[in-house]
Amino acid sequence: MKIIYAIAILSGTIIGVGFFALPYVTLKVGFWVILGYFLALGALVILIHLFFGELALKTPDFKRLPGFAKIYLGNWGQVAAYTSTILGIFGALLAYLIVGGEFLTELFLPIFGGSSLVYTLFYFVIAAALIFFGIKAIAKVEFWGLVLFFITLFAIFFQGKLFITIENLFPSPDISYIFLPYGIVLFSLWGAALIPEVEEMLGKEKNLLLKIIPIAILIPMIVYLFFIYLILGITGTQTTESALIGLRNVLGDGTVSLALIFGLLTTFTSFITLGLTLKNVFWYDLKIGKNIAFAITCFIPLVLFLIGIKQFIPIISFVGGVMLGIDGILILLMYRKIKPKQILVYPLFLILFGGIIYEIIYFIR
Repeated sequence: MKIIYAIAILSGTIIGVGFFALPYVTLKVGFWVILGYFLALGALVILIHLFFGELALKTPDFKRLPGFAKIYLGNWGQVAAYTSTILGIFGALLAYLIVGGEFLTELFLPIFGGSSLVYTLFYFVIAAALIFFGIKAIAKVEFWGLVLFFITLFAIFFQGKLFITIENLFPSPDISYIFLPYGIVLFSLWGAALIPEVEEMLGKEKNLLLKIIPIAILIPMIVYLFFIYLILGITGTQTTESALIGLRNVLGDGTVSLALIFGLLTTFTSFITLGLTLKNVFWYDLKIGKNIAFAITCFIPLVLFLIGIKQFIPIISFVGGVMLGIDGILILLMYRKIKPKQILVYPLFLILFGGIIYEIIYFIR
């Protein structure tokens, strides 16, 4: 069960809010383009995660990316890692809060009434409580959340399979959106922040880490392609940015409620696991008190939400392309310290650096 939990917590965290944007992005760029992004970026992500896994096995426990950067790159690397890790996870938590709160509101507002803010705050309180209790509680939630996720996904398929059409799956691509998938796909596949957590969970079986990593990334890739097939095949040109809301126009309220439960599970489990990771960065690496680390982790995304930062796709695109790109470059630079002859580092570096430049220009525009 320890190994199963390890795969579940890494796969379950990767399968987060980013993939809800994938059917909409596929509508814009076409299926073959998005498949090309998955193959190219999937290979890139697996390699970088394996590199980080090797680093984790050679580095003392209870360190996160900034702690690794301090050891291998010095003070400048640590500062860069703190910046990218903290801003990146804050951005991800904000995205989970936006979409998770939206799903909870759509699910319960018609039944109980109230306001969207109340449901978002309820979502936040439950997730924050689980972050407070730590990795053992969260690992079990992640595992059962992933099980329920797959059950719900197949239930939606059996409810909606008669509405799937081939024409919907192959929309005409718009060349002006050709680079749009980069940050979103990278965000949707990235789980490096959880690798030190997974290594610690494995205990005496740490040697299995490098075997677990590819499996834990391939599972989300397969799920994403199935999700695109399912949502885009059903809703076609009516596909919305957060994917599930558009189902109502085709399948009706009953199936949409099932879909919203599915969305709620995925955002919720990812929120708590990434929240734990950020709390540990503040606690272990920055030596901030445990309770203060918890408060900073949970309440900054809430404050950002309350002041009106609620743009889903720009947030995940920027976090994926820029913050995760910086993380990836730092991992590559650190890996060169233990494997200086590894030539794959250089092309991967150029891809990530180019992606950072593009996303910054796109975000500013």
